[in-house]
Amino acid sequence: MSQSFDIAVIGATGTVGETLVQILEERDFPVGNLHLLASSESAGHSVPFRGKNLRVREVDEFDFSKVQLVFFAAGPAVTLSFAPRATAAGCSLIDLSGALPADQAPQVVPEANAEILAGLKKPFQVSSPSPSAATLAVVLAPLLGLLDLQRISLTACLAVSAQGREAVTELARQTAELLNVRPLEPAFFDRQMAFNLLAQVGKPDEQGHTLLEKRLVRELRQVMALPLLKISVTCIQAPVFFGDSFSVTLQSSSAVDLTKINAALEAAPGIELVEAGDYPTPVGDAVGQDVVYVGRVRSGIDDPAELNVWLTSDNVRKGAALNAVQVAELLIKDLL
Repeated sequence: MSQSFDIAVIGATGTVGETLVQILEERDFPVGNLHLLASSESAGHSVPFRGKNLRVREVDEFDFSKVQLVFFAAGPAVTLSFAPRATAAGCSLIDLSGALPADQAPQVVPEANAEILAGLKKPFQVSSPSPSAATLAVVLAPLLGLLDLQRISLTACLAVSAQGREAVTELARQTAELLNVRPLEPAFFDRQMAFNLLAQVGKPDEQGHTLLEKRLVRELRQVMALPLLKISVTCIQAPVFFGDSFSVTLQSSSAVDLTKINAALEAAPGIELVEAGDYPTPVGDAVGQDVVYVGRVRSGIDDPAELNVWLTSDNVRKGAALNAVQVAELLIKDLL
């Protein structure tokens, strides 16, 4: 592709932002000028790109008319503050924060619903969903034609990197303290995270559901175009640095054909199906990879209409950064 595009990445010093820049280079994305932006606290840092160290600048001072596309890889407040400025300057955007409503910036997972990009108008506003929703959508997409899906029940075992670099540092610190038989004083987490499981990620509302759980349900329904689909979800915090894992139960209205299910998963893009008798793990398989690993595909113990699967993927790479870059690749190929 001879044409190049000037691009900005907001949140360039975060775990997702840094990985996004890395993937742009790995996939030879046609970047002309790359502008790395962050808060005033992170300005002045540098991030490597194509053999150079690019200096990170303050987003407050940036002129969005300089770029054609911007990735928002910071928090919702940053998106809400700067997305209007970007679109007013004629700049298309891909938001990873979940801040924008679906009617303004539809949720897109290329393996599941890339066709909705064709109906957008410039400047484009697109959302890349949470890593959990993206991972599940990749696996659900090839199965919808084989199941009369009635309900999804899932437990999401989330890596601490879902909460940013500070959470990764805290898990490392706690682990070191415990291994060296030193007193543990939790900081980022409200209790011991190392060698432990926490029953929720974030604070629950009055009904007991966290923002992350509600976001996952909302985004998965949007991506799969199933607004009435019943979804039960529990997000737990696992003592893992990178790589989310999911225990998923899909309830159909009729008996599940495992042969067809396995064949569909084997042929689907973005999926690595692990052979029967084995199972994938985040550390041994998913971290650093560009696919969702699927294993333990089986029907229910006493319900032939129930399908159980185990999934794992790199939440920062596959679930967040790569999904956003894949959306951008589709935009520049057909639309920009």
